[in-house]
Amino acid sequence: MGQKFSVVAVVAAGAAAAAHVASKAGGSPGSSPKKAEETEKPTAAEPEAAVAGPARKIMILFGPPGAGKGTHAPKIEAKLQTPQLSTGDMLRAAVAAGTAVGKQAKAAMDAGALVTDDIVCGIIADRIKEPDCTSGFILDGFPRTVEQAKKLDEVLAKNGEAVAKVVELRVPDAVLEERICGRWVHKASGRSYHVKFNPPKSLPKGKKAKPKYMLDDLTKEPLMQRSDDTAEALVSRLKAYHAQTVPVLQHYGAGKAVGVDANRGLDAVWADIDAATEWD
Repeated sequence: MGQKFSVVAVVAAGAAAAAHVASKAGGSPGSSPKKAEETEKPTAAEPEAAVAGPARKIMILFGPPGAGKGTHAPKIEAKLQTPQLSTGDMLRAAVAAGTAVGKQAKAAMDAGALVTDDIVCGIIADRIKEPDCTSGFILDGFPRTVEQAKKLDEVLAKNGEAVAKVVELRVPDAVLEERICGRWVHKASGRSYHVKFNPPKSLPKGKKAKPKYMLDDLTKEPLMQRSDDTAEALVSRLKAYHAQTVPVLQHYGAGKAVGVDANRGLDAVWADIDAATEWD
């Protein structure tokens, strides 16, 4: 509603200004009203033309836990100049801000119930109206199922938009355990590190990963390990990923979905991601 209101306000203001200019230009009280109308029309139409702009860059980043989304997402953000939107982060922000949808989410969580897809889509709908999403956004962690994908499509269709690209990072299940169990993250930014493949600068060579050595490269703040980054939890997480999330790729189809072999060096993986995220 905020965006529509601003357009109406601009149009109304433009029309009022045009009328004022026309009255000045007329000179005498007997000047023709028709001329004033003709002066108003082009002025009122100009804000509508200004509103139309390039389509937003809307993409989804997929991959099983440990595939490297946390490593490569910041690079995609920097390239496209669009924010990475995590459902977890958006949910917490909406609850903290006390928005209408945030209150619904809080009520569900307080009751020990799952936050419904409709609530999550409502949170996304609010978030993508923010100024930093003007050029587009990257969804991470949603949709996880075909049903969620359909609901997301409905949200975007209301603005005449649709998901344009889906990038999936592919890594064999057998490789993921080593990646997951050695992963540390910076909670505030989402930056991801690995004791073997992508260690922070604070970890001395030959030293085992301990909290005192695991610090974020940029902020020097402590890194953390997720409670479900264990070999046992990985089994159920991968089962859920393959059963529910992968069919979402089929929903969007080969025309939009691109698979990237993420079981390679960082530079090689990024080269393919870079190519997959080129926008016309």
